[in-house]
This record gives sequence, C-alpha cells and structure tokens, in this order.
Amino acid sequence: MKSAQKIVDSIRASVNVPFERVVYAIGIRFVGETTAKLLARHFHTIEALSAATVEQLQEVEGIGLVIAQSVVDYFRQPRNQDVLERLRAAGVQMQLSADAISGASDTLKGQSIVISGVFTHHSRDEYKALIEQHGGKNVGSISAKTSFVLAGDNMGPAKLEKANKLGVRIVSEEEFLEMIQ
Repeated sequence: MKSAQKIVDSIRASVNVPFERVVYAIGIRFVGETTAKLLARHFHTIEALSAATVEQLQEVEGIGLVIAQSVVDYFRQPRNQDVLERLRAAGVQMQLSADAISGASDTLKGQSIVISGVFTHHSRDEYKALIEQHGGKNVGSISAKTSFVLAGDNMGPAKLEKANKLGVRIVSEEEFLEMIQ
C-alpha cells in the first residue's frame, strides 16, 4: 500500500515540474537539459515552441540547424501532439512561470561563468539559476573563453591559479549580486 501511495504522490508532484524540465522530459531528439532551458526561456509556452519555424528556432543562441529541425519534426508528429494534450489535461506546466519570465534579463548575455567556492547569500544551484535567468552560461572549467569566475569563500586553489594565469576576472558574491540588479 505504501509503494502505491508513493507512486500516486509522485504523479501528483510531477504537475509542478518547471516548464524547462517538461521541454527536456518530452524527449525531443538532440534536446538536452541546457537546450531545453534555452528553448523554454526564449519561447515561454509550448504553443509558441511548437509553432516555431526552423529559422525562428535558429535565432536562439546555441540552437543550430540539426536541433531546430529536430524540434520542428517532433511537433509535426500527431502522436507527440496527443501526448502533449494528455499532459496539458493532467495539469503539467506548459509555460514558463511568471517568476521565471519577470526575473529574466540579458545582463549576462554571451558570458560564460564558472562558479567556485562556498557562498553565504545563495546556494550554488541558486547562483546557476540566476546566471541562466540573466542570459549567462554556466561552465564547469576555466578557459580563455571564460568571462569571469563567481568566487565564494574557499575557492579552489587550482581554479584560482588557472584564472590568474589566463587573466580571467574573479568576481565576489556581492559584486555579482550588484551586477545582476
């Protein structure tokens, strides 16, 4: 009985999954988590995404011809439209939340940012979300293409050394929060 209740609870909770995760979960070929976030933040609703042309999809930074064609092909399939209708009827989120839309800006557009260290104001995941909301891209390692490192306390010495060697700017938590305000 407990396992059946867990399944029911899990299904109920799935309607609260954010739209970006829904775009990822519907299984469009070549669309991973990062691409799903880009598409969700650009088109805001499943209707707008499903109506997008290859050209409109390619206007999204990071979306090339192969992914754009895959998205168009996915939404052309009647069986996929049926699945989407059933998800909509079940109450699954088919649009970006008002909070996600209102918090968005292009402040960090085109910037690749590495996060390192321990933070006091927000968690690492919250900073990753803030970077994405403001148009930036989270990257895991420092390279010459890195715009800056968001550094908390106890930043890794290897990352600090590499950032200094490559001349990558180190930004404190407070500086970052001012930057996105």
